Amino acid sequence: MLATVAFIAFLLILSAFFSGSETALTAASRPLMHQLEQSGDAKAALVNRLRDDQERLIGAILIGNNLVNIMASAMATGVLIALFGTAGIAYATIAMTALVLVFAEILPKTYAIRTADRTALTIAPAINVVVTLFAPLTIAINALVRGALFLVGVRTRADDQGGSTEEELRGAIDLHDGDDTAIKHERAMLRSVLDLDDVQVLEIMTHRKDVLALDASLPVAEIIQQAVDSPYTRVPLWRDDPDNIVGVLHAKALLRELWARGGDPSGLKILEEGSEPWFIPEQTPLLDQLEAFRERREHFALVVDEYGSFQGVVTLEDILEEIVGEIDDEHDVAVTGVNRADDGSYVVDGKVTIRDLNRLCEWRLPDGEAATIAGLVLHEARRIPDVGQRFIFHGFLFDIVERQRNQITQVRITPPAADFDDDGAAEAPDNGGGGTA
Repeated sequence: MLATVAFIAFLLILSAFFSGSETALTAASRPLMHQLEQSGDAKAALVNRLRDDQERLIGAILIGNNLVNIMASAMATGVLIALFGTAGIAYATIAMTALVLVFAEILPKTYAIRTADRTALTIAPAINVVVTLFAPLTIAINALVRGALFLVGVRTRADDQGGSTEEELRGAIDLHDGDDTAIKHERAMLRSVLDLDDVQVLEIMTHRKDVLALDASLPVAEIIQQAVDSPYTRVPLWRDDPDNIVGVLHAKALLRELWARGGDPSGLKILEEGSEPWFIPEQTPLLDQLEAFRERREHFALVVDEYGSFQGVVTLEDILEEIVGEIDDEHDVAVTGVNRADDGSYVVDGKVTIRDLNRLCEWRLPDGEAATIAGLVLHEARRIPDVGQRFIFHGFLFDIVERQRNQITQVRITPPAADFDDDGAAEAPDNGGGGTA
């Protein structure tokens, strides 16, 4: 009798082992196991090999788990029938259900889910033996299952294991949770890397209105003075028409030539010192443009629209800033155009890009139809709003604060976290405006 009870306890331990192993091997971090395998960890390599064929792995574990559970239940039923007669069947059902549920399911799985990586590395060799022993039975059962599914119209493939998709990566990034500034910055960077193929240079370029370009027909001394006074290393040169870009002047090349001439600009031909302009279409994805910058070993490109008209400039730094955020040097004017008010709203310049604002505030304003906040308001409002008008788009409250002619220059944005009044409009501070749209 005691030997039978001891054997039942041993079977429950095996059941706990199988249950915990299934949880640990399925919950263990795939990136961590991959990294450990690359570092030469044999157990991590074994974990990865087992998970490469999940049908065999899960099948073998389930076979082992069911065998020991059924055997333990049968033996317990026999013991209790011998003690209590037919009532022992009910006693065995209650007792084994409680024992299996608590000690062979909940307890080992709870432990395994909390220590998945460590547990997976520990039990991998033993599970590998189980998978090998049960391989013929597992293959036969899987074939039977696929045959049954085929009869009801379900097609399966043994090698269909799924894979990491972009959406899975985005989900993993979102799960990298925390309010720490470093964590927020990491999340923003990782999301931006995934977005490079979806964002066009049109959305991040410096618009022609803000581009410093020099008239190549000006006197050489005046061009040199303007180039020196500008905060930029590369400056476009135009002739006759600002759309007619004929070269790009590099400050370092200009300085080198002046040094060779002893500082005398007479006889210097500006266009000969400038490089050939590189034009790219405004629809170019950032990932393609980054690769083009690397291949050409250039940092500066001129953006044109479908008609060939000059639209702006994009630099390598612009693309890098899409990943890491603003990179200011000693010549940059540190103006972000986003100011947080005490009431939780944000006063935002119209030219601030939606992507920069989303990255800064961790919002999800759509940037598919517009690149800037002003563009988003125009797209959603379907008209040019007046100062003081109020709109609610995508759960955010937009108050038009400033407008210069037909350009929206400043907007107050109140995020959804703000309190809303009974009329459904957010309670934003009075900016002296008029109506509500």
